[in-house]
Amino acid sequence: MLAERFPCDGWTPTFEIAEREHIPRKFLEAILVQLRDGGVVESHRGAQGGHRLSRDPDTISVADIIRIIDGPLALTPCASVTRFRPCLDCADIKACRMQHLMRKARDAVAGVLENCSLISLAESQDAGSARTREGPPALRSHP
Repeated sequence: MLAERFPCDGWTPTFEIAEREHIPRKFLEAILVQLRDGGVVESHRGAQGGHRLSRDPDTISVADIIRIIDGPLALTPCASVTRFRPCLDCADIKACRMQHLMRKARDAVAGVLENCSLISLAESQDAGSARTREGPPALRSHP
C-alpha cells in the first residue's frame, strides 16, 4: 500500500493499512517500527500522521525488507554475506562440506529477492488479485 502511494506527500494511517491488508494492527505497528528503524519507512505522529516510504519503492528490494524483519537471507550463518560467522557445531569451517552448498542456496534466494522491488511486488499483487477472484487456472470453468 505504501509503495502504491509513494509519489504523494501524504501520510497513510496505520489503521488504514491494517484494514486494507487484513493485518492485525498491533502486528503491523511492530513491523512498521522495524521498517522505520531500518530506514525504509518514515513515521509521523498525530492526527495527520501515519507512515510513508522513505525512498522510491523501485529502489527497495524484497531482500531489503526481509533482512530488516528476519535478518540474513542465508540458511546458515557460515553462508551469510551480511552476518558471516561459523556455525555453532562446526569444528573446522575450511573442511565443511556444506558451506559451498549453503552459499549457492543463499545466492539463489538473494538473486530472486534482490531483483524484486516493492513496486514490482505491488504490481504483481494487483495482477494476482484479479486472478485470485477468478480462481487458479486449473479450477476455472471453461466455456
